[in-house]
Order: sequence, then structure tokens, then C-alpha cells
Amino acid sequence: MSPRAKEIETLLARFPKVRPPLPPAIQEIYARQYKENRSGGTAAASMAQRLETWMHRQVAADVAGGAARATLELGAGTLNQLRFERFTAPYDIVEPFAELFADSPERGRVRRAYSDIAETPTDARYERITSVAALEHICDLPLVLARSAQMLTRDGVFRAAIPAEGGLLWRLGWMLTTGLEFRLRHGLDYGELMRHEHVNDAAEIEALAKALFQDVRVRSFGLGRQLSLYRFIEARRPRLDTAGAWIERYTTRRRRAGDASRRAGRSRGSAAK
Repeated sequence: MSPRAKEIETLLARFPKVRPPLPPAIQEIYARQYKENRSGGTAAASMAQRLETWMHRQVAADVAGGAARATLELGAGTLNQLRFERFTAPYDIVEPFAELFADSPERGRVRRAYSDIAETPTDARYERITSVAALEHICDLPLVLARSAQMLTRDGVFRAAIPAEGGLLWRLGWMLTTGLEFRLRHGLDYGELMRHEHVNDAAEIEALAKALFQDVRVRSFGLGRQLSLYRFIEARRPRLDTAGAWIERYTTRRRRAGDASRRAGRSRGSAAK
């Protein structure tokens, strides 16, 4: 096995990841905090959203001229990306929290909404698969990326923008804004919430993209990897054999985990009788 292959294998072995548990005090306010963050409901969240415009514009740049291209967005949240893609159609989304987009004024533009990428039809094909500030949250990211690769058309493109998680400037950025506001409002450590939410860093996401796609271009909002706030990844020409291998690997693990959970449930039920 080549050194490069060993690096990728070491990375893949980290998945699927398990989120660190949240302290009870943060669990109590988690839903409200999550929605405030997504909607810009506080001063710090509003400022963050203005900065995040860079990510939205990078993802939408290929359709800025009004091209109508079949698109699937991963982690669509409140559908705020659609404000930057006025003419993109048809538009499907993957978003597990339906309450985030249920009342969005953009809801009528969404053709199909899936709660999991596993729900997408096997013959679904898209010219674009996009994501804005979502890949860092996904515990089974190799599986999601591999399925995305399979759904791209021959000339399709994967376009994702992510926070520069793991970099110095990104960490200082949230600590001195959202993190400080969170501590002042609640007396709690925002770092606990970040570790729970951002299970993947930018270097991991970029490495997975480069292993899965033959043509990958990366752009940073800042100076290089460490001194940047966000990163944009454009990927083309997926390695479909690699995608198939990743899907087989992680669906097998998911199935085994489900079987083990059901066996444990039956054992607890028998013991309770």
C-alpha cells in the first residue's frame, strides 16, 4: 500500500464518527441555540451570516448567469442558499430537520426534500450537488460523499463551502464572537457545542474530496489554510469505483450496527421479563 493510500485508509478508519455528548445545561437550550444560529437571531449570529455570504456566493457562482441546472443541496437548513440561486431548477434537498425549512418563503421552489441521502432514488442524477456549512457536521461523511459522486451526471460538479475548522483564524473567530456571546448569555462553554457539532475538520473534508474525485480545486477566504475563515471545494470527475467501495464499506457497518442494536434491545427485553 502506498503512503498516500495508507493516509486515506487511516482517515476512513475514523468513520463513522460519534458526536461527543453535550452537557445537560447545553442540551436544555440546544434547539433554541441551533435555530438562532441558522437564522441569524443574535448579534453574533447575524454578523456570522454576513461573513458566510462568501460561501453562498462561491457555491452559486456557476449558475450566476441564470442557468437552470438540476441541483441537490446537502444540509439545506433554512433554504438560505436559494436566495443566491434565483433560477436554479429543479432543486432537491437533503435536510434531516424539516422544521428548519418548513416555513421558509423558498419552500415552494424545492421539488423533493429528503431527510437522509439514503432516501434518494438509485437512478437520481444531478448536474450539481452543493453544500454550504454542512459537511463538517456529518458523522458518516465518506458515505454521503460517495453517494453524491454516484448521482452526478457525466459533466456534473460537486460544490461545497465549509468553515476552516481546524485552522487558527477560524478558532479565534468563533471564540471572540459567537463563543463570547454564548458565554455572556448563558455562562456556558461554546467550545462544547462546537465539538459536538463540527465532527469533521476542513483538512479531513478536503482529503476525502481529493481521494474521491480526480479534479479538485480549493479556494480559501483568507490567507492559506490556517489564516482563513472558510474554504470552497469544487470537485469533478468522480472515481466511481472508489465511491462504490466506500458505500459498500459503510453501509455494511451501518447494517451491522443496526443488527447489534436490535440484538441488544431483545436482550434487555428478555432480561426485563
